[in-house]
Amino acid sequence: MGYIEGEDRKQSVLFPEVLEDYISEENAVRFIDVFIEELDLSELGFVKAIAKETGRPPYDPGDLLRLYVYGYLNRTRSSRQLEREAGRNVELMWLVRKLRPDFKTIADFRKDNAPAIKKVCREFTLWCKRLELFGGELVAIDGSKFRAVNSSKRNFTEKKLRRMLREIDGKIDQYLKALDRQDQQGEEQRGLSPEQLKKKIEQYQQRRAQYQQWQSDLEGGAQSQISLTDSESRSMRVGHGVEVSYNVQIVVDHKHKLVLEHEVTNEVTDQGQLSPMAKKAQEILGVQTLEVVTDRGYYNGEEVKACEQSGMTVYVPKPNNSSNLKRGLFTKEDFIYEPQKDCYRCPAGKELSYRFDSVEQGRPVHSYEIYGCNSCELKSKCSINKRGRRRITRWADEAIIDLFFY
Repeated sequence: MGYIEGEDRKQSVLFPEVLEDYISEENAVRFIDVFIEELDLSELGFVKAIAKETGRPPYDPGDLLRLYVYGYLNRTRSSRQLEREAGRNVELMWLVRKLRPDFKTIADFRKDNAPAIKKVCREFTLWCKRLELFGGELVAIDGSKFRAVNSSKRNFTEKKLRRMLREIDGKIDQYLKALDRQDQQGEEQRGLSPEQLKKKIEQYQQRRAQYQQWQSDLEGGAQSQISLTDSESRSMRVGHGVEVSYNVQIVVDHKHKLVLEHEVTNEVTDQGQLSPMAKKAQEILGVQTLEVVTDRGYYNGEEVKACEQSGMTVYVPKPNNSSNLKRGLFTKEDFIYEPQKDCYRCPAGKELSYRFDSVEQGRPVHSYEIYGCNSCELKSKCSINKRGRRRITRWADEAIIDLFFY
């Protein structure tokens, strides 16, 4: 039995007469073509959206936008790769009508029309809304760290600058001492010559002046870091390490899992991004009430309260940062509140009754306590103070109730 054989490479092949026959009715490039055809590129702010009557004719920004969107959907983002695909990819040949712009033209198009391309993303979202592809009831918010071009060596914080200034001071002091020894001995020793030492000292002094300038900029400005390559990137924790990255926030609607809103930020954590992203989603959907789900990295009392005041219900797990958990003791999550009796019940079934009100940190506090609990079998796992009582406090806030177990 032989193998499956292919055709002879010299065999004549009769291709279809038109490119239209290569593209099926369900192909995504047809959707790209129709969507971009309906856009008003001049209103969106695209450069050369209106062709001039004289001079060399440019590429239609609509065709370059089709090329850009196709590359985005197929993870082909390099300008040189897009140039290559335009000459061999049948789908792309159909989409841009066999145009083959060079990589420099593609790169300049993305650079000159960055704000307009962002508006196209918003137009696509509104287009999906008109087609009723969004449910408008439940959205999910999450963030991802995207590594920037900026390396960690070209990113500076106040702490890092202080350390580098100390190192430079040590280097300068070391070279000055070597220069003094050579002056006292009256003859050159092994190693750097006096001229080389003076040049080294001058270089370190220039670098020190630059570091001091950056340090003063950080102390006097609102920025906490300086990145020399990507000025807006920041050093942040990524997985088990630290990298200079961007924090990309994404809102997804539950109906068809479509991205509803996105924003590129340089915030190191997600704690301050809940209400801004949720309000943007609510504005796009045009709804008064909305359910929002996210992970514990977004937990922030002020952010949750801001969402609830805007008519949104937030589902976010509260991180357990209690020191009692690390010591193997029960935490506030182990105590159940019974509103009928206005008391808390501990894991052993004991009731912590209401005792008194007080004010801590400018907020009213309700205290619940239990006395005479020395016979409890769970005593070793509970946090009991010197007076032999368990105490749990409830911060009385308008929208959020935090429980603290001491």
